[in-house]
Amino acid sequence: MNADEILTALDLPINCRLDRRVPKKLLLENGAPTAADKRRINEGIEEFFWIAALKPMNIGVPEYRDTEREYLEIAVLRLVLRAGAKTTRLLELVHRAVPYPLILIAEQTGQIGISAAHKRWAQNEAGKTVLDGEIVSADCDGVRDSGYLPAFSASLALGRQTHVSLYTLYQSWVDVLLALKAARVTGVYRLAANAGDAAARRDALRECARLDAEIARLRAAAAGEKQMPRQVELNMEIKRMEAALVAARTRL
Repeated sequence: MNADEILTALDLPINCRLDRRVPKKLLLENGAPTAADKRRINEGIEEFFWIAALKPMNIGVPEYRDTEREYLEIAVLRLVLRAGAKTTRLLELVHRAVPYPLILIAEQTGQIGISAAHKRWAQNEAGKTVLDGEIVSADCDGVRDSGYLPAFSASLALGRQTHVSLYTLYQSWVDVLLALKAARVTGVYRLAANAGDAAARRDALRECARLDAEIARLRAAAAGEKQMPRQVELNMEIKRMEAALVAARTRL
């Protein structure tokens, strides 16, 4: 799956398309808080495009406002990264720099990924937005994901999302990305049945990631441990963590 195929799968109306190149200068001015970040942008980004602007007037979905956020537009962006670029940090910088919620399609040496992150008002700066929670990112591998990539692709279409407001529309796409991440664990691609199901899946994915990291840490510690009693203790803890991981995976 490549960027063009993802854009085709999104099935966006032609009247919301912009297809404009974004100068890196704008990102440097708005999304690079440190000298190191400026270097990452200059050295890591090859091209940056504003693909589409989804607004009530061009997709027929109402805007959203509450005390925490204002969603007047969803932006679809395409980022081409150079080999060796620090992908995770660059994705974060782009999501932070643009004041709208983003569907960010990132390409790097044949790899393709999609990310999304909710926004809210900053507490101490009027008119400024900040990320609301973690960035949800999923890469698309045509070989590894071949069993469920067609279903994932079909579920990306704008027409299949919830159109109550721009907020629920955006959350629908977040849930699609979470479904792909869950499928990597379970082997089955399944969209969440409702908001509660989606929230439980998000929590379970977070718990799986935490347990995977903790198990890896414990195994490394056990491999380097010279004292037999401590090795036994570490192995028992690994087994407890593995049992917890199995339980977390069942909630996906």
